[in-house]
Amino acid sequence: MTVAAVHCHRHRAPLLRPFVTAARRTEAVEYVVAEVELTGGAVGQGSAAETVAVTGESAQSIAAALAGPLRAAVEGATDTVAGHSARIAAALEGATSAKAALEVALHDAWARAAGRPLVELLGGDVHGRLRNDMTISLEDPAVMAARSREAVTGGAEILKIKLGRDVALDRERLSAVVEAAPQARLRLDANQGWLPAQAIEIITGFTQAGLPVDLVEQPVAAEDLDGLARVTAAVDVPIMADESVWSAEDARRLTDAAACDLLNIKLAKTGGLRGALAIADVAAEAGIECMLGAMMEPRISVTAAAHLALAHPAITMIDLDPPAWFATSLPRGGYIQEGAWLRLTGGPGLGLEPLPPGAPPAPGGEH
Repeated sequence: MTVAAVHCHRHRAPLLRPFVTAARRTEAVEYVVAEVELTGGAVGQGSAAETVAVTGESAQSIAAALAGPLRAAVEGATDTVAGHSARIAAALEGATSAKAALEVALHDAWARAAGRPLVELLGGDVHGRLRNDMTISLEDPAVMAARSREAVTGGAEILKIKLGRDVALDRERLSAVVEAAPQARLRLDANQGWLPAQAIEIITGFTQAGLPVDLVEQPVAAEDLDGLARVTAAVDVPIMADESVWSAEDARRLTDAAACDLLNIKLAKTGGLRGALAIADVAAEAGIECMLGAMMEPRISVTAAAHLALAHPAITMIDLDPPAWFATSLPRGGYIQEGAWLRLTGGPGLGLEPLPPGAPPAPGGEH
C-alpha cells in the first residue's frame, strides 16, 4: 500500500477530576491526532497524549516529530503494513508516543481499506471481550474510599489502586479502599515508589492480612532489575513490570532474569502495535501473561489498545479506563463498556468516527 499523505492536529481535553500518581498530576490532556491517507482513499487515525513525565514527549514535540521525520519516513512510500511500521520505528530515536500515533493511524487505514475490523487482521475476534478495571487515583484515604465506592456502584469489579508516595499512608489508603469496596479485586500500582525491602514488607503484610490483591505493579525503580527480581522471588503476590518494559529486548531481559511474573504493555512506550506484539510474543515464549494498559490517553489510543488486547493470547488483562476520566468523549464508537466488561463495536479499522481538526468538546458518551 502507498501512503499518500500524513497530517496531524492538536486537541485538549479536560478531565472530570485530577488524575494523580506517584509520578505526576494531570488535570487536562493535551494530545495530537495523526492521520494517514492511503492512495485508495482510506484514512486512518491514531493519537498520542503529552506524557512528559513518562516518555519525555510534549504535545509540541509529538506534533514536530509527526510533521517532520515520521511523515518523511512514510509519505509517498509503497510498502507492506509491516514495512511501513519498520520505517516509522527507524525514523528517529525515542518519540515512542508520536511513533505509536502514526503507526496506529497506518493500521487503522489499512484495515479500513480492507473493510474489516483491525482486531481481525491482527488475528483476533471482534466479538471477544475483556474485563476492564477502574483506576483509583492517589489521594487522601477518605477520597480514595469514596472513589472506590463510586466505581463499584458503577459496575467495576477490579480496582487499580495508585500508591507509592508514603509507606504508612499507603497502608491507610488501602485499608480505606478495602472497607469501602470489600467485594472488589485489587491491582496495586506503586509507580516505582518503594525500595525493594519496603516492597517486600508491604506486600507480605497485604498477604498476611488476606487482602484481595491480584497483582502489584512496578513496586521499585524501573532500572532496578535486581531489586524487582528480589521482590518477585520474596512475595506470593504476582509482580508486574511496567516502567521497566518498553521493548521486546526489555521483556526478554526481565523474563530471563525471572524479575517479574507479568508484563504491562503500553502502546505509548512500545512505539505502536508491532512493538507491542513483539513483547507479547516474548511473554508467550516465557509462559507469562500480559496486561494491555494505557496512560491518561484519549479514546483513539485506548480503542487501538483494545483491538490489540483481543488479538494476542498472551494478553489476558486490560487497564483501559482513561476515557472514563475525560470530560469529553470524542470520537464516538470504537468500544463499549458494559459494567465491568469492554467489547468492541465493530466496523472497519478501529470502528471510530473520524475526529476532525478543532473538534469541539462533546459531553457524555460511552464509558
